[in-house]
This record gives sequence, structure tokens and C-alpha cells, in this order.
Amino acid sequence: MTKLLTVAEMMCRDLARRRTALGLLALVPLTFYLARHTDQPEKAIRFAGLGLAWAVSTAALFTSNTTKAVESRLRQTGFRVFHLYVGTLLALLSLGAVLGGAYWGLIVLDQDLDRPLAVGLEFGLTVLVAAPLGLLISALAPRDLEGTLILITLTGLQFLVDPAEELAKLLPFWSTREVGIYGVEMGAVDHLRDGVVHAAIYVGVLLAATAGMAAYRLRRRSHIRLQAAGA
Repeated sequence: MTKLLTVAEMMCRDLARRRTALGLLALVPLTFYLARHTDQPEKAIRFAGLGLAWAVSTAALFTSNTTKAVESRLRQTGFRVFHLYVGTLLALLSLGAVLGGAYWGLIVLDQDLDRPLAVGLEFGLTVLVAAPLGLLISALAPRDLEGTLILITLTGLQFLVDPAEELAKLLPFWSTREVGIYGVEMGAVDHLRDGVVHAAIYVGVLLAATAGMAAYRLRRRSHIRLQAAGA
């Protein structure tokens, strides 16, 4: 547990050093929310959720790349793949909880919601999906630029694809729209159930894929170092 908290604290400090970038990311949900605040308040809440997804995923992308730079040294001092991965994830979930809680509070004060807790659940699921999604993209993309382009593509698809199409169900944040229909548009409880199930499956797949790739990468690096030492 101490090692997990050490990694989480290290990642939080790294995020805190990026004050300008972190501040800009924190404003993304507000910008999306205000874009539809006047004419379509229901859609404004949906946009705020997508802005939150973008902010947390981008933070995960940058933080994970920071972890890559120091993971070899941490491994040599006794940290395992589990400590590095889960510690980083804890830092990102903490950031997401702060951002999501702040914007949920803002929306509750600003909008007349019949189901405010459902909106809070929508934002919570958004954070739970966005954090491991950003870590997975970081594992797949070697540099920040490529990862950012992937995130832009995914976010654009979330805006453009008709939620009723089958393709929409393959996208990471379809679940939050379903929960939003229940919470904001007073939809049937089926929307809530489908959203929670979709999010649970997506989170499980993302966690397993990212953890597997992280373990493979670190073991491969250790193997290369051993070969070099033997030579």
C-alpha cells in the first residue's frame, strides 16, 4: 500500500507541476458546457461529460508517459508493475473525482434536475472509463502527439456518431449518454442499466489490456537489460 501511495503521490506532483496545462484541461468541460448552455441545457450536460472525458484521458496520456521515463529506476528500487500501474491510476481517478465533483456541483446549482444523483453517476462513470482509456492510448502511442490525435478522433466520433447506431455502442463513452438519458431526460431505468453494464465491461477490458501491455513492456525491458549485461 505504501508503494502504491508513493507512485500516486509522485504522479500527483507531476500533474501539479503542469499548472498551465492542468488549468486548461480543467476548463475544457466548462467550455463544452457553455457551448449549449442557453439553447439546449440537456445537451450542455452531455457536452460537459465529454469535456470531462477529454480532460481526464489527456491527463492520463501525459502522466503515463512520465511514468515510462522513470519506471526502470522505480523497478530497480523494488516497485512492481502493479505498483506503477495502480498508483498512476489512483492519481488519475483522484484528479477525475475532483474535476467531476466540481462540475457536478456546478450543474446541480445551475440546472433544475429531477435526478441529480444520476448525473453524478454519469460523471463518475466518465472518469472511470477515461482514466484507463488514456493509459491504454499511451501504451499504444509512443509519443504525446500521436496519443492526442487518437483522443481527438475518439472525442469527435462521440459527438458525430448517431447514438442509435451500432457503431456508437463500440465507443468508450456511449454508457455515459445512456445514464444521461435516464438522469437528465427522465428516460426509463433500462437506459441506466445499459449504461452501467456498458461502462463496467469497457472498464474491465481497458484495465486488463493496459495492465497486460505494461507488464509485457517492463518484462521486455528487463530481458533486454539482462542480455546487455551478459554480453
